[in-house]
Amino acid sequence: MNRKLLTAEGYQRLQDELNDLVRKERPEITKIVSWAASLGDRSENADYHYNKRKLREIDRRIRFLTKLFEVAHKVEYSPEQAGKAYFGAWVELENDDAERIKFRIVGDEEIYGRKDYISLQSPVAKACLGKSIDDEIQVQTPNGKKSWYIIQIQYDAPA
Repeated sequence: MNRKLLTAEGYQRLQDELNDLVRKERPEITKIVSWAASLGDRSENADYHYNKRKLREIDRRIRFLTKLFEVAHKVEYSPEQAGKAYFGAWVELENDDAERIKFRIVGDEEIYGRKDYISLQSPVAKACLGKSIDDEIQVQTPNGKKSWYIIQIQYDAPA
């Protein structure tokens, strides 16, 4: 893994997830697996098989998060970013047809489960980096080049 960028909120959320998995979920599932194993014949024990599978999933996620934090870099907001779109910014764009989109530029590990987050590696995010309000960006799409105008940039949670 290369160095992974995370917003301060994303870093904390993933850290909380890791702590929850290690301190709460894994011990609970381990108890269930031990109980199910103590019942005897495991070949037809659905509780044992289901929870053993769940334990493997938890262990896989713990390994992933542990390795992620070895290379993770938490990016804090800096006042020098004000007025320009950088990592962690909420950006709102509008095109000539008055269509609007709003998203936050985050690291690859933060986009899952969020429709309003986009990866720093995405073409739209790359086009926005360093731009200010009223700047035009152009993004190559499968349907050709699209133009958008930056109408809002903020670094706190959106309204």
